Amino acid sequence: MSWQEDYRSRQMTPEQALLAVASGSRVWIQSGCGTPSTLVQALVARAPHVRDVEVVHMMTLGSADYTRPEYQGHFRHRGLFLGANVREAVAQGRADYTPIFLSEIEGLFTSGALPLDVVLMQVSPPDPHGFVSLGTTVDCTLTASRFAPIVIAEVNERMPRTHGDTFAHVSRISAFVETSHPLLELPTEPFTDIHLRVARHVASLIPDGATLQTGIGGIPEAVLTCLGDKHDLGIHTEMFSDGVIDLIEAGIINGERKSLHRGKAVAAFVLGTSRLFEFIHENPLFEFRSISYTNDPFVVSRNDRMVAINSALQIDLTGQVCADSFGTRPYSGFGGQIDFIRGAARSKGGIPIIALPSTARGGSVSRIVPFLEPGGGVVTSRADVHYVVTEHGIAYLHGKTLRERAEALIAIAEPQFRQELEDFALRSHYLEHKMTAALV
Repeated sequence: MSWQEDYRSRQMTPEQALLAVASGSRVWIQSGCGTPSTLVQALVARAPHVRDVEVVHMMTLGSADYTRPEYQGHFRHRGLFLGANVREAVAQGRADYTPIFLSEIEGLFTSGALPLDVVLMQVSPPDPHGFVSLGTTVDCTLTASRFAPIVIAEVNERMPRTHGDTFAHVSRISAFVETSHPLLELPTEPFTDIHLRVARHVASLIPDGATLQTGIGGIPEAVLTCLGDKHDLGIHTEMFSDGVIDLIEAGIINGERKSLHRGKAVAAFVLGTSRLFEFIHENPLFEFRSISYTNDPFVVSRNDRMVAINSALQIDLTGQVCADSFGTRPYSGFGGQIDFIRGAARSKGGIPIIALPSTARGGSVSRIVPFLEPGGGVVTSRADVHYVVTEHGIAYLHGKTLRERAEALIAIAEPQFRQELEDFALRSHYLEHKMTAALV
C-alpha cells in the first residue's frame, strides 16, 4: 500500500477520530499556535460519553472548555505551564498545576512516569514522501507522538512546513482530520515606556556575537527594538515571536558567530501572527527541535556569549525569584527560566538576566520585596541569579553577600519603596547602616 492510500484510509471526521478517547484516557494536546482547535472542540463534545479523562498540555491558545465547571467528572486538566484559558480552573481546584522545567517534560513520557493514551496535534499536509510537519510547534509534542499508542492529527493546509526535527510520517499517525483555517495567533504585546527603559539596560549587557534567548511580553519585545546597533546576533531559545523578523531582515540576527548551529535560529516553537508563520515556512534559517534539546542547560551552555533574558513576578532582597505564582495562586509555570539561566551561567561569556519593572498594579506595589508573598514559589534560587535589571538600573548578585545583594536591589527599586526595603533590611541585619539618602 502506498503512503497516499494509507493516508486516505485513515481520514476521518473530528467526531469519528475522537471516538478513540475513552473514559480514563490521558490526552496530550499540542500547545501555542499549534493548538488543534478543531480536535479540541470534538474532544469537549465527547463529554457526555466519557468520565475521568485527563487533559495534559502546556500553554494552549483558544478556549479550554474542558476546564469549565459543567465538565467536572468528565475532564480534568493537568497543566505543565498555565495560560490564561486555564488559570481560573486551577485556582478553583478544578484543574491541576505541575511545577516542572520544560526541559524535563518529555522525560515523563519516555520514562513511563506519565504514560499517554492519545495525542492531539496539528500538522501540515504531507509532502511527496508522506511526511507531515508540526510547523509552528514541535515543543514536547513530537516526542509525545512517539510514545502514545493513538495519535490524531489535524491536517491544516495553513500550517507552515518548518525545518529541523519537525516531521512525522503518515504511517505513525492513527487518524487524519483535514481542515483549512487560520492558525491561532498571539499578537505582539505593546510595550510601555517602563518596558523600554528596562530594555535599554538589558541591551547594554548584550555584546556583538551574542546568542539570545527571549520570551514573550513587553520587555522581550522592547529589548529586540533596542538591538539595532548590534552585530552578528544569534538565536537559541525555546520560543520567539514576530519581533525577530525585522532584526533578521536587517542582518543583525544572522547566527554567523554562533558556536553551536552556526547560521541557524534554533527554537522549539513560535508564538506570533500570520506574518511569522509565513516567514518560517520552508525557511532554512530556522531549525526547530524538541524542548528537551533546546532547553537542555548543557546544550544551552555550548553557545558562547549566551544571553538569557527572563522575567519575574517578585524578587526578594536576597535574590529569590518568584515567577510562576501570586502567593499560593499558580499563574504560569517554571517554563525555561532555570534551563536557560543555568545554561547561560555556564556559557563562555554568558549573561543570565532577570528583567522586570520595579513595580506592579500601576506603580502601587514594589516587585522588589522584603520577602516573597506567603505561598509564592521560588523558581530561580538566589544562588542562580546573576543580573537583575529594572528601569532604574542593573544589579549584579552572583557571589555577593546578603548585605551586598540588599544594597544592590534597593538601588534599582522604585524610589518610593526604598525606605521600606531598607528598614526591613536593617531589622533583618542584612544592612548595618542607612543608605536611602544616598540613593534617592
